[in-house]
Amino acid sequence: MIAYEVTLFVQRGIEREFRAWLDEHVRAILALPGFTGAEVFEREDPAAADGEFVVCTVYRLRDGEALQAYFRDHAAAMRADGVAHFGERFRAERRVLTSLARY
Repeated sequence: MIAYEVTLFVQRGIEREFRAWLDEHVRAILALPGFTGAEVFEREDPAAADGEFVVCTVYRLRDGEALQAYFRDHAAAMRADGVAHFGERFRAERRVLTSLARY
């Protein structure tokens, strides 16, 4: 299993609108081939900077091939959608994690 983690640093002034958009965004990504689930977390530690909140979305994919297909065929459009809605009022950091063991 592959985990694709996207941490979003978002200005508080757009919180309600951003959370609604994120719900739709995650559902759209989960409809793509190879995605098997996701969870959205609000980061508590380390604390967010003043005037922002931080959410971390962890997507589960069946394998690295599915993630590479996402990057190749869908990622640019998905990322552009967020920028089109919110401009520079948020930023994202991304990580890819490969499962070594599951308990």
